[in-house]
Amino acid sequence: MSGWIAVAGLGPGADDLVTPEVRAALAAATDIVGYIPYVARVATRPGLVLHPSDNRVELDRARHALEMAAAGRRVVVVSSGDPGVFAMASALFEALEGREDAPEIRILPGITAMLAAAARLGAPLGHDFCAINLSDNLKPWALIEKRLRLAAEADFAMAFYNPRSKSRPEGFSRVLEILREACGPDRLISFARAVSTPDEDLRTVALRAATPEMADMRTVVILGNSATRRVGPWVYTPRSVP
Repeated sequence: MSGWIAVAGLGPGADDLVTPEVRAALAAATDIVGYIPYVARVATRPGLVLHPSDNRVELDRARHALEMAAAGRRVVVVSSGDPGVFAMASALFEALEGREDAPEIRILPGITAMLAAAARLGAPLGHDFCAINLSDNLKPWALIEKRLRLAAEADFAMAFYNPRSKSRPEGFSRVLEILREACGPDRLISFARAVSTPDEDLRTVALRAATPEMADMRTVVILGNSATRRVGPWVYTPRSVP
């Protein structure tokens, strides 16, 4: 039997948010490849080999998956959320460049943390929005700051991934400073931590009240645009432009 690779999104955390398409791929797989906590979400069974690895070896992980598929294995590379959003799909295609033995590859979408958080909050991404990864591991801080300022100038709602790690806690402090300068102190900002899990925590405050400690690496931060407002317990952005 010829090998294949499926790059699958496991969703934001809850089992019932994993798509049937992804469940079918996991059931057919011989090997699961991914970052340690994501592989741990996959139930073990006879005949299934798990290959957990550190989050800083994405290209090595992708090359390993390609080698196993070339040997006839049925490989699922797992990501949280959606595999095409700051995740393993692009790493796989980067590892594929220059190879002539490409296996069958499928990218299986999942529910992103950003969209799951927005649904819990109401509809803060109801109009034009952008997503920005605040980690400077793979891009310079100057580029992050440029994108923040330009997105604020364009009045996008913004969703932020990887806002504040233990190794770089100062970065998110600077992000909040930039946003206050560009958007003013009254703009609504929401912190959605561990959405769809038992540890879920949601809070929305004005930018003036936001502190770096409100975010960690399990938090998606959503900044509204100039029209974003509250209605009851919800936050929403109107689809009409003032």
